[in-house]
This record gives sequence, C-alpha cells and structure tokens, in this order.
Amino acid sequence: MLIRTFLLMFALVSVDVTAAERKHWEQFTQCRYVETKYNDGDSFRVSCDGREFVLRLYYVDAPETDLSNGVRVGEQRAHFGVTIEDILATGERATKRVREILQEPFAVSTRWAVAAGRSKEPRVYGLVDFGGKSLIEALLAEGLARTKGVAVSLPTGEKSKMYLEKLRNLERQAKDQRKGAWAHSKE
Repeated sequence: MLIRTFLLMFALVSVDVTAAERKHWEQFTQCRYVETKYNDGDSFRVSCDGREFVLRLYYVDAPETDLSNGVRVGEQRAHFGVTIEDILATGERATKRVREILQEPFAVSTRWAVAAGRSKEPRVYGLVDFGGKSLIEALLAEGLARTKGVAVSLPTGEKSKMYLEKLRNLERQAKDQRKGAWAHSKE
C-alpha cells in the first residue's frame, strides 16, 4: 500500500512538472505602455493585441517608490548599500525610465505565469523587448534594478542559468561604473 501511494504521488508530481514545462511562450508585437498610478520599474500595465494586463518582469527587482513594503525597501537598501531615500529616488527614476523607453511600440513575451504580489489586480510574468533590446538588461545596465526574482528559460531556448550570468555581469558593470543606485553606494 505504501509503495502504491508513493508511486501515485510521484506520478502526480511528474504530471504537474511536465505540464509546467510545456507552457509555451506567447509573443506580442506592437504593445503599448498604459499609464496607471501603480506602474513602477518592474511591474506595469500594457496593452497588446486588444488585451490589457499588468506585466511583471522576470529576473529583476526595481527599487520601490514608497515605503508600503518596508521589508523589500530594506532588502534593496542593503543590496545597493544606500539610504532609504536613495532607494525611493532610484525607484522613481526606474519608473520614469521604463515609461520613457516604452513610449514607442514594443514586444512582450509571456507564458501567462501568475506573478504573485500585494496588488489586488493579477499580474503575469513576462519579458519586454524594445528596438531589439531587452528592458531587463537596460534596467540592470543603468543601475535601476537588481538581479532577483523568477528566472525561466528564454523563448529563444537560452537556459536561465546562462542568462542569469549575463544579467549579473551587467549589474556588476553598473556597480563598477557607479550608475543608478550604485552612484550612492557605500560599498
């Protein structure tokens, strides 16, 4: 009986993992940034092919813009080695920069994975490309985000481990060049 229960549990877990791995990327072009008061550097409303939704970027965490999530602000402050005021100012800069970058139509890739958060409105994880560039990479290169969060293999087939290394290098370069939040770092 114990062996049968174990085999049944293993089969159920295997089915769930296989189903998760089979999620396919859906890609949209000609997406638009939709201005809302809750947009920030790593989570914002978009309109793609007549669908409107809140997109949460994979791989990065942009600084907060207020103190409503004190724990996250504390983590970000410690990561960048800056003051709370510096984190909030960088969060505002990241929000503004995303708004600037996404003024022209852009592409979104998503697997419709739910991005949990404190928002009452559901969010989905995704990637954004603008003018042949990655929004994630731009934020890291400008020191306006840290490498953190959910990682997934890319639509191109590139494995998340390899891509994470590239992103960490961009973050290190921003730190070395004292860009964005790193400009005020005590490290």
